[in-house]
Amino acid sequence: MERASDILRIISARKAAGEPFALATVVRTVAATAAKAGAKAVILPDGTISEGWIGGGCARAAVLKAAKDALADGQSRLVSVQPPDLLDQQGHASGEEQGGVRFAKNMCPSQGTMDIFVEPVLPRSQIIICGSSPVAVAVADFAKRAGFSVTSCAPADEQAAFGEIDRRIEGYALSVDEPGARYIVISTQGRGDEAALLAALAVDAEYIAFVGSRKKAEALKSSLAGRGISEERLARLKAPAGLDLGAITPEEIAISILAEIVAVQRRKDSRDKAVVA
Repeated sequence: MERASDILRIISARKAAGEPFALATVVRTVAATAAKAGAKAVILPDGTISEGWIGGGCARAAVLKAAKDALADGQSRLVSVQPPDLLDQQGHASGEEQGGVRFAKNMCPSQGTMDIFVEPVLPRSQIIICGSSPVAVAVADFAKRAGFSVTSCAPADEQAAFGEIDRRIEGYALSVDEPGARYIVISTQGRGDEAALLAALAVDAEYIAFVGSRKKAEALKSSLAGRGISEERLARLKAPAGLDLGAITPEEIAISILAEIVAVQRRKDSRDKAVVA
């Protein structure tokens, strides 16, 4: 069995690596139970318990189901595993949810009660900024304040334009597959426009936007189409970037872009919750 310090170290390492998981913690026990209050387990998206222990099969199925749901919609759950007669006395059925508690039946001989809090730990959504224009720098600043993970993609001699951010990529070599949602903003001001767009359109992202006029964006899309980029990929590009707020200054444009990203993010959250429900 893992010691508490080992579990905390593993949790910290997984969070730092941006790996999604659910953390299950026994918060209350009544009568005889295998696990006691404070016991923890790290549950992976495939349903396996990678570290820790929260008892045997009495609670496992209900907790794994709650972990899967929590990772799908980002919402925590409290699971109360109780013996059948106690559930009947309270008028609850196994699988029922009431007042934020999901009830499950304990069929083990111990006939104890366990309450387990299941919390999803998901990677922070990432805003990737291609280019080092004043708009790009302003987007990085506002995104950091809004709680996003911020990555700058720009030539080495342009990276100094950014202050403290989470990650820097020299050039525009974006990873094809990364955990968590990605929102990409291209603000290259004519310095590497096509290279940045090619990199952005080659990866999966919730949002890809180009800072520039609609006319310039159409010219770039036409050029990219001639280089073999499909219409489906090109249709993902939002140009000009941001909500139409009448923005003029770099800071105002950055606010309009961040507002649009938040709107896209919240719509996605709503769709995910509807699917799980």
